[in-house]
Amino acid sequence: QVQLVESGGGLVQPGVSMRLSCAASAFRLDYYTIGWFRQAPGKEREGVSCITQTGSTSYADSVKGRFTISRDNAKNTVYLQMNSLKPEDTSLYYCAASASIFTTMNRKNYGYWGEGTQVTVSS
Repeated sequence: QVQLVESGGGLVQPGVSMRLSCAASAFRLDYYTIGWFRQAPGKEREGVSCITQTGSTSYADSVKGRFTISRDNAKNTVYLQMNSLKPEDTSLYYCAASASIFTTMNRKNYGYWGEGTQVTVSS
């Protein structure tokens, strides 16, 4: 059974950094475009970043210059490095896998989802 597991969330103060990880069992992440999404209470789930099988990346405007997505194929893991965190980054963060070979942050293109990891940025 395909399973994605996010980790690395927690409570941090504004301005600090945090790294989220997305690991998979039963399939290889490097066969898929992997996206990070987030959803705050009462808001729509939004795309944050994605990375294709060949390493092309895309970012939401709200995180450009602060977040970096990467993948370690040897560890079958995708990371989201988040720097200069802001209170508005507070959300439940999900990773998801898409068969698309292009960058996409349309959640309808993603067929596999993790359960999410909570990120809270607060002083």
